[in-house]
Amino acid sequence: MKLSKTDLKIYVLIKKEIQRQKDGLVLIPSENYASPAVLSSMGTPLSNKYSEGYPKKRYYGGNEFIDQIEQIAIDRAKKLFKAEHANVQPHSGSQANAAVYLGLLNYRDKILGIDLSAGGHLTHGSPVNFSGKLYKFAYYGVNPKTERVDLKEVEKIALKFKPKLIIISTTSYSRTLNFKAFRKIADKVGAYLMADIAHIAGLVVTGLHPHPFPYCDVVTTTTHKTLRGPRGGLILSKIKDRLDAKGKLNLAQKIDKAVFPGTQGGPLDHVIAAKAVCFLEAMKPTFKKYQKQILINAKAMADEFIKQGIRVVSCGTDNHLMVIDVSPFGDSSKRIQDELDKVGIYVNRNSIPFDKRPPYNPSGIRLGSPAITSRGLKEKECRYIVRLIVRLIKNINNQEIKNRAPRQWSEGGKENEVLFDIKKEVSRITKKFPIYADFQW
Repeated sequence: MKLSKTDLKIYVLIKKEIQRQKDGLVLIPSENYASPAVLSSMGTPLSNKYSEGYPKKRYYGGNEFIDQIEQIAIDRAKKLFKAEHANVQPHSGSQANAAVYLGLLNYRDKILGIDLSAGGHLTHGSPVNFSGKLYKFAYYGVNPKTERVDLKEVEKIALKFKPKLIIISTTSYSRTLNFKAFRKIADKVGAYLMADIAHIAGLVVTGLHPHPFPYCDVVTTTTHKTLRGPRGGLILSKIKDRLDAKGKLNLAQKIDKAVFPGTQGGPLDHVIAAKAVCFLEAMKPTFKKYQKQILINAKAMADEFIKQGIRVVSCGTDNHLMVIDVSPFGDSSKRIQDELDKVGIYVNRNSIPFDKRPPYNPSGIRLGSPAITSRGLKEKECRYIVRLIVRLIKNINNQEIKNRAPRQWSEGGKENEVLFDIKKEVSRITKKFPIYADFQW
């Protein structure tokens, strides 16, 4: 029976969300549009199956074809990421990170991670997250002048703190990661080196960002974001454990055991199938062309913000994202995000380095180019969208209306011409660059 007949409320809300995605411009760097093939893979009866364990080592019967699907996903992940070992079962990037910690560390072991305001993630040691509660963290940040990671400072902290694991990553850090330099630091203190490349995975696999292997022991990522697959996690690793050569388990075995039974039960077989499709798509020449355009678009956006008088953290970007500083404009990033929502431009507020404002209402806004590049937008359109955003930011407290015909768009009891005009332009752009135009839901 069709969903519309079974649950009309949910059906209507799903349709509305699909329409919202079609009608808006997504600039959130961690979001993208998965292909119809990826979406089709997820919406299958594979979701019915329980498959605790690994291919040919299951705790349930009836996994003949599930085993084949998961093995294809594993083989493609290893090939795509040039990895010795791959675990495709993590439900998310956070659970992938949790499994690595569990597999390689003991409770309260020391980890050196990047500070959240400098570009890190909650699972890199935030005190409100499981990582900060279960392990002892120290943090490195960025240079106050350049807002880039200072490797000398990282080494200084590592030599003093002596972590068992060092994390190199980016969640809102817009510059190139130096895996080779971090490897040298890890060797000096006898630590594992883990790279969380959830944001830059698409750039890495196409050779547009330096590769974490062979420098890192373990690499975690998500399969959405720049990789443009289903929402899910992935762990890649070496097989040999260089810090525990005489251990009963090698590095790959420790990772697998930490995923199941350590942190998860049954894998999401329908999502694993979609991951396999995503990996295949990422091997095609068109995917590298897409990633190149992501970089071109992001650089154009950062450049345009600077031209329009908006400060970009670290003065630009090397990857798919940037963080802008909106503190000089006398209003909150949360309100700016909310107002952009109203016109169909979706961003997320974000801390800036050394931010004096709280995380819920920080000084910055994070933006990225993956989703709008998936729609087909190029540099010209990206620069124009930036100008629309800047217009809203600079006029956010302006309640005056120019002498025009009345509009049906109000704020504080007055029609807001700026919001109306921006919304109209967003509608024009989304119609010119549609998504999922021929895909039947």
